[in-house]
Amino acid sequence: MENNKDDHRLKKVSVICAKGALEDVYATLVLANGAVMEGIEAKVFFTFFGLDAITKKRMKKLHTATVANPAMRMPGGLPFPTWLGSLPFVEAGVSSMMRSQMEKLDIPPVDEFLDMITAGGGEIYACKLAMDMFKLTKDDLSEQVKDVLTVGEFYAMAGGEDSQIIFT
Repeated sequence: MENNKDDHRLKKVSVICAKGALEDVYATLVLANGAVMEGIEAKVFFTFFGLDAITKKRMKKLHTATVANPAMRMPGGLPFPTWLGSLPFVEAGVSSMMRSQMEKLDIPPVDEFLDMITAGGGEIYACKLAMDMFKLTKDDLSEQVKDVLTVGEFYAMAGGEDSQIIFT
């Protein structure tokens, strides 16, 4: 019997985004978009501060985490001192530089990324518990959000054979 490698190919991926920092949101968007581009069914669940990525008023104002980010580097590769990130306007400046670098690489803004994911058949969901905590309604969210779900509802649609759940 011949073993066909496509028999074990990932068919569905569900990505959970719980953080609202620019780098965390983009990790989620890149993973989901990459899945869609590979023909893999993709569902994205935004919870807690990850909701910022799909909230109309916040999605274009995401910031890079400058405090307690051990991977942060200064130009030249030197470690970014944590205390420096706590100074006024440093986070905004670093975030602006990050967005500028992303623009140079032709990485789309969050709203365009959401469009690309949904246009490719991916689905975007918001967490009901987090929505209730932050007193948000579906009207506060991007049009790309298909529905507001409980965690149980999300798990029910995320599971199955040849599926993977990724938490960013």
